[in-house]
Amino acid sequence: MTKLLFGFCTLVWGLNFIAVKIQGDPVPLELSLFFRLIITTLLFLLLLFVRKPFYTLKKKDYLTVILFGLCNFAWSYLFLYYGTIMSSASIVTMIFSLKVVLTPAALALVKKEPVNKRLGIGGALGIMAVFLLLFPTLMKDPETLSVKGILFALTGTIITSIGDVCSSINSDRGIDPVYSNAIGFTGASIFLGGVIVMQDTEMTFPAIPSYWMAVVYLSLFASFFAWLFYLKLVSEMGAGKSGYMVALFPAVGGAASVIIGETELNVFLVAGCLVSCLGAFIALRANKKQAVGRNNIGFYHNQTTGNR
Repeated sequence: MTKLLFGFCTLVWGLNFIAVKIQGDPVPLELSLFFRLIITTLLFLLLLFVRKPFYTLKKKDYLTVILFGLCNFAWSYLFLYYGTIMSSASIVTMIFSLKVVLTPAALALVKKEPVNKRLGIGGALGIMAVFLLLFPTLMKDPETLSVKGILFALTGTIITSIGDVCSSINSDRGIDPVYSNAIGFTGASIFLGGVIVMQDTEMTFPAIPSYWMAVVYLSLFASFFAWLFYLKLVSEMGAGKSGYMVALFPAVGGAASVIIGETELNVFLVAGCLVSCLGAFIALRANKKQAVGRNNIGFYHNQTTGNR
């Protein structure tokens, strides 16, 4: 059962940006994200009602809980959505895997935690992987390369790491993860709703089956069920071993990108995926050593699910 849950989470989260690509942009991306957030918010509020965690937020908790929701579910999602549409899902998946380096770096800066040298090696390999993937395009058709899309994806990943720091603080304070996610998704939904109103975006419901299949996939499976299964994995395998699924995301995303015809299979794609996986693996080994003796579900959860 444990292997099945591990495989489910790896596959679902590894295909996250592929689903965004399939969803496309028949409506403004802000509206697509709003649909996803509303569905996920309702699911977490229902779960919160069933579980009834005995915790009351203190005044100091609201800032980090709400900021966690805005960073991880609103701001980062928007940048990653735009980055995926402008470039390719395989590139965005590789860039997003850099969060296993960026998050510990952000934690070291904010919480004055030591940084393992392995993080630098993992980060260098991650950057190398992105260049390997982009090399054929740079050589043949550099004008088709979306620098803006890459920058959007990188910005979204950095924002996710900031949200991870907030999640780590919430976990240190003993805030129930279901509680923080329910409030976080609610805050993100309200923010996106405000953006849609300010932009005077027309509430459109595309009559495209593939679009709604992607929305349901992203909200129900990627943002809800996979997260619950991951908490189960953490309790059975430990946060360190569970977190290794991040190292497989580039391979899953790269293979799926080839299958849907978005990316051409070549030696640079294969090499990029392998190098990216290796870099994430090395960085996660460093994170595991830093977290010895720590039971911080929030930190490890967001190491893997910042793009849910």
